[in-house]
Amino acid sequence: MGLRVCQLCAVDFTLKHFLLPLIDGMQNHGWEVTAVCSDGPEIPGLRARGYTVDTIPISRSLNVFRHAVSVVRLAAYFRQQRFDILHVHTPVAALVARMAAFLARVPVVVYTAHGFYFHDEMPSWKRRLFVSLERFAGRFTNLLFTQSAEDAETAVQEGISPAGDTLAIGNGVDAGRFDPSVIGAGGEMRRALGIPEEAFVIGIIARQVIEKGIMEFLEAAIAAAGKNQEIHILMVGERLASDHAGDVEAELERAGAALGKRLVATGARKDIPELLAAMDVFCLPSWREGMPRTIIEAMMMGKAVIATDIRGSREEVVPGETGLLVPTRSPEALAEAFLALAGDRQKVVSMGLKGRERALALYDEAQVVALQIRRIEQLLNKEHVTA
Repeated sequence: MGLRVCQLCAVDFTLKHFLLPLIDGMQNHGWEVTAVCSDGPEIPGLRARGYTVDTIPISRSLNVFRHAVSVVRLAAYFRQQRFDILHVHTPVAALVARMAAFLARVPVVVYTAHGFYFHDEMPSWKRRLFVSLERFAGRFTNLLFTQSAEDAETAVQEGISPAGDTLAIGNGVDAGRFDPSVIGAGGEMRRALGIPEEAFVIGIIARQVIEKGIMEFLEAAIAAAGKNQEIHILMVGERLASDHAGDVEAELERAGAALGKRLVATGARKDIPELLAAMDVFCLPSWREGMPRTIIEAMMMGKAVIATDIRGSREEVVPGETGLLVPTRSPEALAEAFLALAGDRQKVVSMGLKGRERALALYDEAQVVALQIRRIEQLLNKEHVTA
C-alpha cells in the first residue's frame, strides 16, 4: 500500500472544482488519498465517482468557538486515520487543520496557498493580523506551495515559510478539455443563450461576491454598453451558501434594467469551455487571487483577457500582448478597457492567439501536478517517511 494522504479544504465546491486533478495524480502515483471537507451537495456525486470523501464541519467564518470545535474533531480524526501526509487548502481550513495536525502528530504537513487572504489594500492592522496567523501556522508546516511566484516571495519575506521549504508551483488546466479546435467558435452557444452572432461578448466566470470585482464589472458593463451597442455581457457563476461577502443583488438588478437582453446570467454551469468559446473577451476584476484558473482557461480557449493588476493575474496576463491589466476597484478603467477592445476586434483575436500559446507553454495541469508530487517525495526522503 502506498502513502496515505489527506487532501483537506473547507467546502465541497473547492474539492470538486480545484483538487480532483491533484487527487487523481497522487492516486495514479500509487498513493491512497482521502479528501476531507464540510458536507455539501457535491459529496454524493464525488463518492459515486469513486473518490473517498469524509466530512467534518469547517466553518469559513471567523467564529473562534467553531474553529476550536473543528480543531478538536480534526485532531481526533487524524489520530484515527494515521495519515502520512496532510495537504491543506484554503486559508481558514488550512489554519484549523494544521493546528489539529500538530496535536495529532501528523508526520508531514503541506499547505497550498491558493492566494493569501491578506493583501496590500487591506487596513494595515488587518493585514498584520492575517500575516501573523499565517506565520503562526507556518510553524506546523513542512512545505508551502504557492501558485504565484509573488506569493512565494511574500511568504519568505514575511517569515511565513523558509525559502527552502517554499515553492511556487503555478496553476494549470486540462489542455485537452480547453481546446478551441475541438470546442468550435461558439456560435451554437450564442444561439442557445440568445446572443447575436455579431455581438461583442465580454464574459466573466466567478462567484458572485464583492471581492471578485462583480460590482465594478457590472458598473463598467453598464457604462461601456451605453456607448457601444454591440457589447453584450455574459456572466457565469453563483454565490455559495457559505459566502459571506456583501450583497450584489441590487447591482445585478440595476444592470439587468440597464442592459436588458444584452446581459445574460447563466448561474453555475459545467460547460465552461463552450461558454468561453462564446466570449470575445474574458474579464476577472478580482481584488485578490492566487493564480486564477479561470484566466488560464480563457487563455487556453484563445481569449483576450482583462484582469486587475494583482498578484497572480499579472503573472498570467502580458499587458498589450495577451490582454489588459487595470487597477483594482476601478469601474472607470474597466469600462475604458471594454471599449478599447470592443473597438479593435483584430487586436482581440491576436491577443487570444498569443494567450493560448502562453497557456500551452506555462499552464499545463499535468506538469503542475507532477511538480507537486516530485517535491513532496523529496521532502519525504528528507524526513525519512516511508510507506
